[in-house]
Amino acid sequence: MQGDSIVIEAHHRQAASEIAASLIPALESTTKRHTITIAGESGSGKSETAAALRQALVAAGVSALVLQQDDYFVYPPRSNDAARRRDIAWVGPGEVRLRLMDEHLAAFVDGADRFEKPLVVYERDAVESEIMNCKQARVLIAEGTYTTLLRQADWRVFIARDWQQTRAHREKRRRDESELDPFIDQVLRIEHDIISQHRALADFVIESDYTLSRPERG
Repeated sequence: MQGDSIVIEAHHRQAASEIAASLIPALESTTKRHTITIAGESGSGKSETAAALRQALVAAGVSALVLQQDDYFVYPPRSNDAARRRDIAWVGPGEVRLRLMDEHLAAFVDGADRFEKPLVVYERDAVESEIMNCKQARVLIAEGTYTTLLRQADWRVFIARDWQQTRAHREKRRRDESELDPFIDQVLRIEHDIISQHRALADFVIESDYTLSRPERG
């Protein structure tokens, strides 16, 4: 999303380096392209962790790119906020063009050199488009609240920090005063109820204290 900024901190780098270390053997054993999703609640550190993971992979010789769910919302941020306030039932995966995001992941895996994707321009509350050049990339990291639901994912990362634990981070990075009003708390509760169930689908879980765990599959 154009106009967004992130600050990568030590705990993001630590979790990302552990994930990268786990993935490198599999990535080095094939020339195939791979996809990773990083999901979690608002303010949990998805963007920062995705950027840190990209850096860790690149440092290990694996070219990687990041795809942000923020660019795939049906409406740009302020318009989406207005839609939520008109009808709280709008909150959920339906706000996001997940099918299009999946199509772009599939195109990447199938060897596309580039694809045209949405680009949210926060300042203008607009959705435009841009070309993502992925010719040299081996890994595409898709980050966002609902990205665990994407079908075209080889590995899924879930950040287990809820909306109450992430408040300090949201206050620090807020783009608009409305992001911290009581209505937004209602939105975050709904999102929590939805995505807390996604932990069970994850291959890697970043716990609330930033330690990394790998759920056992039954």
